[in-house]
Amino acid sequence: MVKLTKIYTRSGDDGSTGLGDGSRVSKASPRVEAYGTVDEANAAIGLAVVACNASRAEIAAELRRIQNDLFDVGADLCTPVKKDEKRLRVVGAQTDWLEARIDAWNGRLAPLTSFVLPGGSPGAAALHLARTIVRRAERLAVELLAAEPDATSAESIKYLNRLSDYLFVVSRVANDDGAGDVLWVPGASRGTGGAR
Repeated sequence: MVKLTKIYTRSGDDGSTGLGDGSRVSKASPRVEAYGTVDEANAAIGLAVVACNASRAEIAAELRRIQNDLFDVGADLCTPVKKDEKRLRVVGAQTDWLEARIDAWNGRLAPLTSFVLPGGSPGAAALHLARTIVRRAERLAVELLAAEPDATSAESIKYLNRLSDYLFVVSRVANDDGAGDVLWVPGASRGTGGAR
C-alpha cells in the first residue's frame, strides 16, 4: 500500500525521477513521458466524471473504475519489466472488460455516417478530450515499447488502445445516444469566404 507522508523530496531537482524499480532516469525519458501522459489522461477522465455524474451516473461509475485501472497502467509503465518479477502489471481481463463495455454501449447507437466533431454536451466534450489524451499516451507507450521492447509490457498499450475506443463510444452515449452528435461535413466552410 502507498503511504505518502512527505510531498516534496528535492530528489528530482536535478531533472531526474525514480522509477518503480528504484532506478533513476531523466524526467524527459520516453518511459516518464508515457506514464506521465497516462496521469494526464486520468486527470481528464476525472473532469469527465464530474461532467457526467448528474446525467450519466453509469458512465461516471465506469470512469471511476477506469481511473483505478489507469493507475495500474501508470505503475506498469513506470516499472521496467524484469524476468521472474512480482510486479503490478496490466492484465488481459482489464482490456476484456473495456471491450465488453464498448460492445454494450455501442449496441444502442445508430451507425455513423461521418466523423463526429468533439463536443455536443459538456460530458461528451470532456470525454472527447480524455480520448485524445489517451491516444497520445498510447503513442508514447508504443514509442517506449520500440525503444525498450524487453522492458515494456505490451498489455498496457492494448488497454490504452481499447480505452480510447471506449471513450469515443461513451461520448456518443453522453450526446443523447448519438442524437446530439455534431457530424463532420467535409468542405462545409470552403465557400464562406474563409481562408483558402
